[in-house]
Amino acid sequence: QVQLVESGGGLVQPGGSLRLSCAASGFTFSSYVMNWFRQAPGKEREWVATITSGGSTNYRNSVKGRFTISRDNAKNTVALQMNSLKPEDTAVYYCNTRILVRNYWGKGTLVTVSS
Repeated sequence: QVQLVESGGGLVQPGGSLRLSCAASGFTFSSYVMNWFRQAPGKEREWVATITSGGSTNYRNSVKGRFTISRDNAKNTVALQMNSLKPEDTAVYYCNTRILVRNYWGKGTLVTVSS
């Protein structure tokens, strides 16, 4: 079965960096678009970044230039490098893929940006 497991969250000061990772299994990872979403307290889940099977990337405007999504098809992992973090980046970050008509989600990893 499809499994997505996020890791790498934690507490970081404003201006700091974190690297999130998502380990995928149960499907042909290299063939699918992978996404990162986030959900801040009291807010709806929002899209953050996408990487296609070919390695093309796209980002929400508020993270452009600060976040980088990447994938390692040999290890079935997708990463999100987050630099220059701001308090408004505080959220639970989720790994996502869509296979046929179904969305799959990990359980998320909490990122807290605070001094």
